This record gives sequence, structure tokens and C-alpha cells, in this order.
Amino acid sequence: MVLSKRSQLIAFLLLAIVIVGAAYLVGARQAGASAQESSERQLQIIALDLQSVLERYEALPFALSFQADAAQALQQQDNAAAIERLNLILGAVQRQAKVAAIYLMDTSGKTIAASNWDNAQSYIGLNFSFRPYFRDAIGGQPGRFYGIGSTTREPGYFIAQPVYASAAGAARSPIGVIAVKISLLEFSRSWSSSEEPILLVDSGGVVFLSNQPSWQYSSLGPLAPAALQKIAETLQYVGNTIVPIAALPKAQRKGFGDHVARPVGRLGWQLLLFPSDERVQRIATLWALAAFLLLTIAGISFLGLDQRRGRLQERLAARRALQQAADDLDHRISLRTAELTVANQEIESKYIKLKETEKQLRSTQDVLVQAGKLAMLGQMAAGVTHELNQPLTAIRAFSDNAQTFLARGQVDKAGENLAHISAASCRMGTIIGQLKGFARKSDADVAMVDLERSIRASALLLESDFKRHGIDLQIAIQDQVHVLGNAGRIEQVLINLLRNAQDAVEALPQRSVWVSLRRDGDSALMTIRDCGAGIPDEVAQHLFEAFFTTKSYGKGLGLGLAISSSIAQAMNGRLAARNHEDGGAEFTFRLPLSLGTA
Repeated sequence: MVLSKRSQLIAFLLLAIVIVGAAYLVGARQAGASAQESSERQLQIIALDLQSVLERYEALPFALSFQADAAQALQQQDNAAAIERLNLILGAVQRQAKVAAIYLMDTSGKTIAASNWDNAQSYIGLNFSFRPYFRDAIGGQPGRFYGIGSTTREPGYFIAQPVYASAAGAARSPIGVIAVKISLLEFSRSWSSSEEPILLVDSGGVVFLSNQPSWQYSSLGPLAPAALQKIAETLQYVGNTIVPIAALPKAQRKGFGDHVARPVGRLGWQLLLFPSDERVQRIATLWALAAFLLLTIAGISFLGLDQRRGRLQERLAARRALQQAADDLDHRISLRTAELTVANQEIESKYIKLKETEKQLRSTQDVLVQAGKLAMLGQMAAGVTHELNQPLTAIRAFSDNAQTFLARGQVDKAGENLAHISAASCRMGTIIGQLKGFARKSDADVAMVDLERSIRASALLLESDFKRHGIDLQIAIQDQVHVLGNAGRIEQVLINLLRNAQDAVEALPQRSVWVSLRRDGDSALMTIRDCGAGIPDEVAQHLFEAFFTTKSYGKGLGLGLAISSSIAQAMNGRLAARNHEDGGAEFTFRLPLSLGTA
């Protein structure tokens, strides 16, 4: 039973829907598994990093509890000299250990010495007996707690140890508590580069660190009244109302759902990471799209074969008719028809060979253009390296300065250094982005090209070489013009001309190169002029020939101008050269304006 074309089409569409759906499901499954593994690895790294920081400071309050000055200050609270000496010691340790604060409390919870004794938000005189870490330490056990500071309103991780009198004894009781406050905000800042939500929640399920600001001090689920009362009594998250993330507006709780978790710390904390569903959906969609494209190609191929079969049948019918007519003709006409058929086949064969030759020529030209581009990149490598080393050196210096200022508490000056680092990073990004764009192998597609942007992009790649050789590069943009062409190849021509101009003037005492852009009738005219010796007459007639060069061995193969001229002609333009009346060589690069350019 032979199906009709309409039935075949319906069957094909149904099969395509099934295959595309299956591809989407398989892609989603594999992407989900990959995302799960990636999230677990990322979470393990973050957890180990966080655990190492917490453990790093675990011994600090224990060691400080054996300070004789601490016991003396607790036993002689009216001794101003002892208190002042301990304040200075705690301040020095705090700065060296890079912690938020270190302070000493008596048995009532009153702070008698602190590293921030000279600060407007000093802990001196404040009572922290309501904090769990104090109650644990005064009971003889290490105390640990995370919460928002009741004085500074800055969150931190508190570690406390009991302080005993110097006399040892089996039944001795603590005479005070020493506590260290550690800031963990750097972790949440480092997580901001991740597009996936990362949370650190306490044993009650309250989020206290996150790269999602709207989730901060929310809970994974509704909290029991007893848990809310405990938070209120300890002022753990003072100034914040704890609500479940699920109760937040839809836009703010985006990404909340399935997650991977890992325990961290000694307080029952959980580190959570929520893999991005959008990434899984994107990959699954790509799988489905790939399947759709393959099916589309298969369908087009099938239609092509069907049409070809129809044409073959038509040809067979025509041949039979011609054969029938040929039987009625005389032998001479039959011979003539045979000769014409042979001639037609020979012409078709020659035409096919001609098309193949043309294709090979175009392919060879593309390879040659890319080779020229890579050669220029090799010549520019030293300059670009020098250009990147300067901002790298600046970033290193400003980073060291910022650390010093932060250690001194000079936040404004540290911010200025960070701004300098950001500016240097932006410049490096601009240079690297331009270099990547130029190095990328460009296809033959054409688009609207802003010539001013191409000129400035080319100058940027050679800026370091020009500065290193003391060459003054002047750019004059007289008109804003656009052409229809390939931006990568236009920039390749401009860079080649600029490098030739650089070579022409780099040995002169006065070194200048001028670049201009203007409208000339229905064309855009770019000129590159140098103040060199000009073009000798015997060189001018061979200037655009392949492998002709006047440069010394190792500085060029003589392909740059030949490739540039070929690129200009391919875009219906023209590259020409002459000696300027004021001295030096002048190259003109002319391209037709695009339709609609004002």
C-alpha cells in the first residue's frame, strides 16, 4: 500500500515531534545530572574553604584566655594601667589576625577590655550576657554563635572561651570570658559571581549569608514560635523580620527549589546551592533544536530526492518521445544530434571544473587572508604583552595598597585603590576583547560597518607599538560613514597599512603617522600617511604584487599589500598608493558607501 504525499508528510511531522521531544528529555536528563555533579563539586570547594576559615580562628580565643594580662584585668578591674595595656594587646592581635573584634567580659557579661576601645562603636562597658556564646563560655565550655552585632549592626561569627585565674585547681570556675568576632561577609561577596543561588543557613533554617540579597535573613520554611522567641531573646538577627523564602514575591524567590546541601561548621550549619533550571532548559532546548535541524535537513533531502526522481521520470518520458521522433529522421540528423549531445556534455564538464576552480581560489584566498592576519598578530604580540603588563603591575600595586588601607581601617583610600584596579581591568578587557575579535577567523558575510570604529579598533591594537617607538599617531574623522562589508577584513587592511607606516618612520628623528576618514562622493575614503622617505619609482610599479617586499629578512613575506588589495577589490573598493607632496607615502583605501548612508 503506497501512502499519499499528504499522509507521508503527516507521518513525518508526527515522527519529528516524537524525536524532538525525546531529544529534549534526554538533553534535560543529561544536563540535570551534569549540573548536579557540578553543583556538588562547587559546594564541596566552598564548604572546605569556609570550614578552613572557621577552624583557623578556633584556637585564637583559647590562646588569648591564657594571657596573664586578661586574668589580671578581670581580677583588678579598677587597675586602669592593666586595662589600657590589655586594650593595646587586643588591638594589636585583632589587626594582625584580621578579625572584626576581640573583647574580654567579666562574669556578669560586662565588657571591660576590647580591641576597639578607641572606636566610636567600642564594646567597652556593654553587657553581652544575653548571647549564647557568653553563657556557654561562662559555664566552662567553648561558646560559638553567629548573629548581627547589637552595637555595630554588622553580622559576625563569635567564638568564646572561659578565662580562669592563674592558680590551677580541679574545681576552679571561670572569672570571665574572652570572645573573638569574625566577619564572613567576604564569602557572600565572592559568591556574587555565581548565577546560582548559594546560601548558608543556621541550624534553625534561617539564611544568614547568601549571594541573593532578597533571601538574606529569610528562612527555608516557617519557623516554630519557640525558634522565633529564641532569636528575639538572643538578638541574633536584630532589626530583621524572619519570613519564609516561599512567602517572598515571585520575582524575589526565583531559583528557589531543588538544591544540594553540605554540612559545615560546628553549629549545625548547612551550605546550600540551587542549580539553575534555566541552564538545564537551555541545554535541553539546544538538544531539541539540533534534532529539529537534523530532521529538517533530512526532510529537505527527502524532498530533493523526490523531486529528482520526478525529473528523472520526466526525462525518461521525454527521451522515449525523442527516440520515437528520431526513428523518423534520417541518419544524418541522428549523427548531428549525437555530436551536439557530446559537445553539450563537454561544455557541462568544463563548467563544473570552472566552478570547482573558482571555489578553490576563494578558499585559498580566505586561507591567505587568515594567514596574513595571524602573521600580523605575531608581530603585534610583544606590544600587546607590554600593554597588558602595565595594568597588571598597577593592579598588583593597588591591590597591595588596598589591603594595607583595609588593615588600617582606611576604607575610603582602599576604595580609591579598588577603583583604580577596576579601571585597569576594564582597559585590559578592552585590549583583550579587541585582540580576540581581530584574531577570530572571519567569514565572507557582509554587514554594516562603522569605519570610525574600525579605525580606532585597529589603532588600539597597535597603540603600544606606536608608543614604544615614539610615533605620534593622529586620527582625523571628518565624516561619520558606514559601508557594507566585513569589519574583520577592513581592520586587517588598516592594521597592515599602519604597520607599514610604522616601519617607514621608526628610524627617523621625527616620527608621525596621520589617519583620516571622509566622504568622497559616493565613496568612503580612508588615508594613511607617514612622514617617511616615500615610495621609490622602481618599487611603486610592484607594490601590490605578491611576495614583493623591500623589508629585511624576517620582517615580512611581501603578502600584506597583495592581500589588502585583494580584500579591497572583493568589497568593490580600491587600494592605491602615492607619494604625498609634503613628503612621505600616502595610501588611500576607498570603499563604496552603503545605500541609505546620510
